[in-house]
Amino acid sequence: MILPNSVAVITGASSGIGAAVAVDLDRADVRLVLTARREDRLHKLADQCKDAAVVVGDVLDPELPQRLIDVALDRFGQCDIFLNNAGVIETGKIETIDIERVCQMVRINVEAAFRMAYVALRHFGTVGRGHLINTSSLLGTKVRPTAGAYAGTKFAIEALSEALRLETAGTNVKVSCLEPGLVRTELHDRLEVHPTESMNVPHPLLAEDIARCVRFLLEQPEHVRITRMMVVPGEQQF
Repeated sequence: MILPNSVAVITGASSGIGAAVAVDLDRADVRLVLTARREDRLHKLADQCKDAAVVVGDVLDPELPQRLIDVALDRFGQCDIFLNNAGVIETGKIETIDIERVCQMVRINVEAAFRMAYVALRHFGTVGRGHLINTSSLLGTKVRPTAGAYAGTKFAIEALSEALRLETAGTNVKVSCLEPGLVRTELHDRLEVHPTESMNVPHPLLAEDIARCVRFLLEQPEHVRITRMMVVPGEQQF
């Protein structure tokens, strides 16, 4: 994909991986549609970019995916890339985990992400090209105690991504699944013990590291498919 003047939709863009990808793609002259719930952060990010539209919304809104595509088309005339990135994490022991927060996580990480993926791919199918990148996790391939529910949501993303890749094989539509290990973002701020301590990973990945991986996925020749990309910090053992 020739990135300059391409158009990318990024969910979960107000912080972490989403914001870092936006900054990196902006440097490549990609035009952006940024969405998240935190309006102030989105506008601050958009102000740093050369050409970015802001769509404030909740990923659980069933109308948001199509609205993102529509904004991309209305403002830029096209939509080429969709980073399906918004997500949350809820972990805890059986006796103490907040089940209602777990169910909310499932709605965000699975229901909303599935809806985004299908709407994006329907558009790409109509125009005959595009690249969907689903943000999974290392925990989409493995499990650990207290994180089974979160891992389950990412296993779901893995299964969906592979099925969608098979459905789009032989077309100019690409589907990639990104599997980061421990990344230093706000995702873990609510946890009593930060994973850098509990997992003994004092030097986690940075969001900018993941942004470079996304750029690599997007810059491959048309005939190349990178279906999964796992990137982990050097100290992470599982």
